[in-house]
Amino acid sequence: MVNPEVTSRRRVLEAVEHRQPDRIPIDFWAVPEVYGQLREALGLPDDEAVLRRFGVDLRYYKGPALKGQEHVRPPGGVVQDHWGVLRKAATISGTRRDGTRYAWTYKHLLKSPLAEFTSVAQIERHNWPTADLWDYSEVKARCQEIKDAGYCVVAGADRLDRTAQLKPAMYVRGTEKFMADLILDEAVAECILRHISDYYLEYNRRFFEAADGMIDIFFMGDDMGTQAGTWVSPEMYRRFFKKRFAAYCELAHEYGMKTMYHTCGNVAPLVKDFIEAGLDILQSLQPQALGPQLAWLKREYGKDLCLQGGMDIQGVLPRGSPADVADHVRSRAQILGQGGGYIFGTAHNLLPDTPTENILALVEAYHTYGKY
Repeated sequence: MVNPEVTSRRRVLEAVEHRQPDRIPIDFWAVPEVYGQLREALGLPDDEAVLRRFGVDLRYYKGPALKGQEHVRPPGGVVQDHWGVLRKAATISGTRRDGTRYAWTYKHLLKSPLAEFTSVAQIERHNWPTADLWDYSEVKARCQEIKDAGYCVVAGADRLDRTAQLKPAMYVRGTEKFMADLILDEAVAECILRHISDYYLEYNRRFFEAADGMIDIFFMGDDMGTQAGTWVSPEMYRRFFKKRFAAYCELAHEYGMKTMYHTCGNVAPLVKDFIEAGLDILQSLQPQALGPQLAWLKREYGKDLCLQGGMDIQGVLPRGSPADVADHVRSRAQILGQGGGYIFGTAHNLLPDTPTENILALVEAYHTYGKY
């Protein structure tokens, strides 16, 4: 039975400790357009009201704000972020399974600032971001508000500045060129990764100091997998990425936090390395990439990792019926939820191609099948 005296924060932390709380904790990820369709459908005033209506147990604090302007804005509607990456808004539209129309806008990468560089010396001269760019003065108060409301405090910036290695390297260098660097010019690859990790370690150290113990979970995100496998071999992961990922985890543990890591794709060959580096919670569990390996991950690593996600946003949620969605949730609860150590969630943000009735069926099924 659900115990009304159990706070969301306690529920999550018990799951992370591989115990069975009153029910499987619920996380909820969606793009702004989906929140808009839910607010309209449910007659709710804001996104927080949606989360409360759904019984969501985690709250994400995106971190300090950039000092001054949020972004430099060159002419032509192009946005330059603090990495020097240029992006421009792009809109995708279509028709949902139920016949209703949708549109979704995102920031499309236009130019990588290191794309034309040919030497380590040029890369060293790039205007790399520093931790001084951010205003940390409101961090503790904002985290305290979440904690006082009874929710689990998750510290994680938005997807353009979420602590990572591979993705920012792809942003600043370009995907093809950075992947080539890993094979053909290790000095360039190492230089880029060193600058990225040095920045994140110092930024996060200041972030954690400012939070003063108010953060429960440190959230990172770096898509190390593709639909069919990993971006890099396990040997290449260990050579280039593992030591820096371990440094991120170690820093968070020094401040008493659990570590959560989002990665899309089939990363099964890397999970043991993630654990050895200090990971506590593995997020995404992309079903169409992992397939039957979901059950294997629970059997093999369920005592070492809390698992989070596993709901299919590629097929079941956008194209299935509400009954299909409920069956999907039931199967995830049976495969991943037994014995604790699992948090309900979608494999990534819900997109506007998902009918509202399916989202409501998803949340109802969370509460129906998540009881211990």
